[in-house]
Amino acid sequence: MALLKTIKAIGKYFYNIYDGVTSLARGMKVTGSYFVKPSTIVTQKYPENRATLKMFDNFKGELQLIHDENNKHSCNVCNTCARKCPNGSIEIIYKKVEGADGRTKKILDKYVYHLETCSFCGLCVPSCDEFALKFDQEFEHAVFDRSKLTKVLNKPGSSSKAMKE
Repeated sequence: MALLKTIKAIGKYFYNIYDGVTSLARGMKVTGSYFVKPSTIVTQKYPENRATLKMFDNFKGELQLIHDENNKHSCNVCNTCARKCPNGSIEIIYKKVEGADGRTKKILDKYVYHLETCSFCGLCVPSCDEFALKFDQEFEHAVFDRSKLTKVLNKPGSSSKAMKE
């Protein structure tokens, strides 16, 4: 019985070596084919094509609060996106306003996005029940002043679509 376990362990050891070498060979084959045929474009020439560069549709860039043509957004200050964010990159500041019916409502004052702590995990956008968030195509975030990475996403003078004027 012990001899059988030892034989199986030795067989598994050599199989793992064989599997590693074959996977390395497959990867080197792909890399070698690009080396032999340099006419095949593999990468984009990034700094030169900056003006025409379009990222993929599922690219997760900066977070955006969607506004319509009347400068209204759908955020109802439910805080779900801020709770789902693992890094605390989203900060929602709200005011309490008394409505016409005498009940208090939360009104979005500032939607603060801390880009410097965002890990671009993408948990915030699908968690929004109001579809108020989306990812932008912006990908260049290098700045010399870290305070420029903290952004207020709601536009000046914007209001909620749910609010009645």
